[in-house]
Amino acid sequence: MTTSRRTLVTVLVAVLLGALFTAAPAAAGERHRIHEGTIDGADYLVKVPKRWNGTLVLYSHGLYVDLWKPAQIMLATRPETESWLLDQGYALAASNYKGTFGHAIEEALTDQIALLDWFEANVGKPRRTVTSGMSMGAVISLKLAENNPGRFDGVLAQCGEYDAHGTWNSALDMLFALKTLLAPDADIDLVRPRDPQAAQAALEAVVAEAQKTDAGRARIALAGALGTVPGWALAHEPEPTASADRLAQQAMWVTGAYLYGYGPGARPEIERRAGGNPSSNTGIDYRRQLVRSAGLDLVRQAYRTGGVDLDADLDRLAAAPRISADPKAQAYMQRFTVARGTTPSPVLTTHTTGDGGAVAGQTRWYGDQVRRDGDPALLRQTYVNRGGHCSFNAAEEIVLLRTLLSRVDTGRWPSTEPHRLTAAANALGSGYRLVPELFDPQGKEKAMPPSLTRFTPAPHPRPSR
Repeated sequence: MTTSRRTLVTVLVAVLLGALFTAAPAAAGERHRIHEGTIDGADYLVKVPKRWNGTLVLYSHGLYVDLWKPAQIMLATRPETESWLLDQGYALAASNYKGTFGHAIEEALTDQIALLDWFEANVGKPRRTVTSGMSMGAVISLKLAENNPGRFDGVLAQCGEYDAHGTWNSALDMLFALKTLLAPDADIDLVRPRDPQAAQAALEAVVAEAQKTDAGRARIALAGALGTVPGWALAHEPEPTASADRLAQQAMWVTGAYLYGYGPGARPEIERRAGGNPSSNTGIDYRRQLVRSAGLDLVRQAYRTGGVDLDADLDRLAAAPRISADPKAQAYMQRFTVARGTTPSPVLTTHTTGDGGAVAGQTRWYGDQVRRDGDPALLRQTYVNRGGHCSFNAAEEIVLLRTLLSRVDTGRWPSTEPHRLTAAANALGSGYRLVPELFDPQGKEKAMPPSLTRFTPAPHPRPSR
């Protein structure tokens, strides 16, 4: 891989799976006190305004890769949100989790509670405590509330993978399709890799070659559709309408998020944590999965353009030997990476409509879990009309936090109608509108107006339950 391409890949893997950018520290001066330290091997950061209003926001960050992490511990998804919260009197706290890097969900669930205990013992018991998180941090925030009833008064879950186990299964579906259709005879281990880097390089080379032809691009589109990956990736551009543009942006997700983030090179880390391979496609009917996918029409168009027989490729997928999971690893993932939907406190979720890193179907799945195991009256779900993963501006994050806190204070949800939320976000002014472009190696940002919308996502393609 060339240096420039490796740089882009590093940014994408870090960004797409949760670690958006370095949060700029708010000026301390006389406005707030800073506490930093380590609890049982996990670094933490706490900021408490001199005029603390009694509310603590405990923030859970997303996944960091070992080649990248922010210069300081993140206290909000956007740095402008951190500054606004401190100015309004909110205390902020976050642990960086033991080990810092990788899918440290198990560690986070212990380390965040240890930090909350420290805060109560050393700063004071909050009048109300809410937990907020993005990407991997969203499921951490939900599980913190689910595992510790009475400790949290509300949850804001942003761009979440509420069923991270299901995401690993969905990623396996996509990579299985790529290998089966593009390199059926290649010796590439998708799970339990004997040589992770060699397998990763071989799969990268196969997919890069496929992108040069219409037939290859059609098969990449099929892989993406199996994961309901949208044809919209660029946050600073409107949703594409031309098929070629949709295919190109869908391929950005397939390669940037799944090939690199869940491929053979990423497998050792999750398999070490889980005690084996947690992913399986045994019994999966890919023909049926494609029919249910929102990407079906795009795949059909791509196959017509490429002159490839879609039925024949689906037959090849059906005939290919399946991959089984290790029961111990599956049990680990179910325990630590899947939200139960029990809603011990109010939950507000938000997701961009063009998210292919954590597909919006995750929110639909979580809503189903709440209807089954929790209280639907405690849940509200919102969407932002934008491409990208976690590509929110601070105005959107702030208004959603205010909405959640209103529910905590009054016992009633204020209006979550998109036009009302958008108007409230606009009222915050132009200083809260920067949105990162996740597919730009420099993390380019652009001022974009708040854009909450009505949206019904496609179903989660591979739910764990």
